[in-house]
Amino acid sequence: MSSKKEIDTHTPDLDEDDAALFTSLCQFVWIQGEPLPLIYNPEHPVYTKQGINLRVLKHLESIGLISFEAAGYVKRWFGKHTRLFYFGGATKIQFVEEANNQLDLGHVLLTEKGKALATVFSNKQNQEFYEYVIGRWFQQGMVISSILANR
Repeated sequence: MSSKKEIDTHTPDLDEDDAALFTSLCQFVWIQGEPLPLIYNPEHPVYTKQGINLRVLKHLESIGLISFEAAGYVKRWFGKHTRLFYFGGATKIQFVEEANNQLDLGHVLLTEKGKALATVFSNKQNQEFYEYVIGRWFQQGMVISSILANR
């Protein structure tokens, strides 16, 4: 009997094609306490070039890996600063206001099953996507800093 918790990636509703789609989605996941896929415009080339679009997101929702909301999701009640992580790299956000700030999360949240699988399927970062997100935050008036590890 194994003491490690195993995640069954071969569930009946997650075939090889679904696993490939979910792996592609995971390159858009940032971490802020939990994994957050930042899908702002499902038809933007930064996503579609990686095989993610509205039809794919609706499919991933139908198999229970994500929740999709056309109106979008936000995370509220941030103070002046917060940190998000993209593939281990910390990015510090300084909001405009001193308190009660919110962060636009886009249209997708992971379900509990999706969160559990995200750590398994997360395999490649996407520099173009990273710059796209940073650009969006900058346009919203946030001050963005990348935190580099001491070398």
